Amino acid sequence: MQPSANAPASKPADGVLYVGIDLGTSHAAIAASNGVRTAVDSIVAYPRDVISMKALGRDKLFGADAWRHKHSCDVYRPMEKGAVKYRDLDTTLNRDAAKTKQAVRDLLEHVVAKANPRADELVYGVIGAPAQASIHSQKLLLEAARGILDCVMICSEPFAVAYGLQFLEDTVVIDIGAGTTDLCRMHGSLPAPEDQRTVSAAGDAVDRKLFELMKEACPGASFTINMLKQIKEKHAALARVDEPVIVTLPVNGIPTEFDITDVIKQAVESIVPEIVGGLHELIADYDPEFQANMRNHVLLAGGGSQIIGLDKAIERKLQQLGGGKVAKVTEPVYAGANGALSLAKDMPAEFWQQLIAEEAAAS
Repeated sequence: MQPSANAPASKPADGVLYVGIDLGTSHAAIAASNGVRTAVDSIVAYPRDVISMKALGRDKLFGADAWRHKHSCDVYRPMEKGAVKYRDLDTTLNRDAAKTKQAVRDLLEHVVAKANPRADELVYGVIGAPAQASIHSQKLLLEAARGILDCVMICSEPFAVAYGLQFLEDTVVIDIGAGTTDLCRMHGSLPAPEDQRTVSAAGDAVDRKLFELMKEACPGASFTINMLKQIKEKHAALARVDEPVIVTLPVNGIPTEFDITDVIKQAVESIVPEIVGGLHELIADYDPEFQANMRNHVLLAGGGSQIIGLDKAIERKLQQLGGGKVAKVTEPVYAGANGALSLAKDMPAEFWQQLIAEEAAAS
């Protein structure tokens, strides 16, 4: 986050709706200054032809509703950021670049509309982005926001989490999303690029590993990546559980039970080494006088933080590197949006990007 050349002259005292937005790979969440808070799956669908348009009665669908009608629609997961390419595993999702760009805008517009801004209000929005999002990616978000937000600011997702919870000193935030895991080192001031890391060991990587393992562990079974994602979200655990994980999958059309307890544990464990590697890098080149404080204040956020036992698995891996303590946020779905909203309320005018028609013409 840097001061903007297109900042407004001042920040209005009233007549503004502030919103914090987490446009994640898996879900999009918004928290607004009028008290609205909601989330939706980050999926956008468009009717495929005149028949599907007539049947659905809408020209675009979002979230679970979009996925429910995937056979009659072109489906987009526009905020995919990670290395996992779903087209290799599930051909339902499209990858047309121009349409994906439109889907990003449509998703953002849908999410902001859910905050119920008044017609006479300006909308100032802070959007969370991956910790090391490229300049190109940030520019695409700014373009998508034009006409939806009056002023916008882009910040790293883990920084938003830390800011919202006031973990501002000697803390490393690990935000485990679907597409990426973002890490941010907090030291009492705005984080610089060297304070942040983005790795591909995240929810999508677990899905891909689970897909590969289940092809061997469940011979003859038919399943899609979305089915495995739902199984993972329901059963993923690294801690000891009382009962085995039994799932029913079709084999030649016949429902068949499989025990995937060990398989799902292996899939989840697969992301721990890369996450801990990024964490160790951030601690190792920090001021040695404060490294002990930082390694004992690791905050786990994002959807992946809900995996039972993942915090302890990271702690165990950290024991090989000098030890550490890991805590989990209490509201993983909204922690990023809540923090972005706090930033929106607090940040002065010079940090905002004013989205005006003249800027659009110039670009």
